Amino acid sequence: MNDPHWTQVLSALLTPTIAIFGSFIAYKQWRSAQKKLKMELFEKRYSVYSEIKSFIISIMSSGKAEDEKLFKFRAATKEAKWVLNDDIAKYLDEKIGDKAIDLQTLRAELEGVPVGDERTANVRKQGEIKKELYAQSEAIEKMFTPFLKLGH
Repeated sequence: MNDPHWTQVLSALLTPTIAIFGSFIAYKQWRSAQKKLKMELFEKRYSVYSEIKSFIISIMSSGKAEDEKLFKFRAATKEAKWVLNDDIAKYLDEKIGDKAIDLQTLRAELEGVPVGDERTANVRKQGEIKKELYAQSEAIEKMFTPFLKLGH
């Protein structure tokens, strides 16, 4: 009877062992790339969220929508289209961006208007817009929550 030599047995097992080990390494690299992608996407989404919250806070603290901050907000909402979805980007444009422009318009119209009914109506309308924007701050948190959770 001719038993195979131990070196023949080891050499026969070497190829499948290397294949299994290589597959394990490839799987680990794939998982690592998935986690990195998820983290990068989170960072992008969080930066959009942060810019939007910052814009609303700036309006609430100063009472006006400054051009530079509005520009940054518009840039962030354009990015939201790519890292979140079209519906959220549209919502942000209409519910916050357009309201901020309305607020700018009302502030510009207020200059030179004497004390009276017209001025009072303008100031009240600005107050309503600020209340709407403040309410949007809460809505934004709910809207972004599913996109900013990091499931393990």
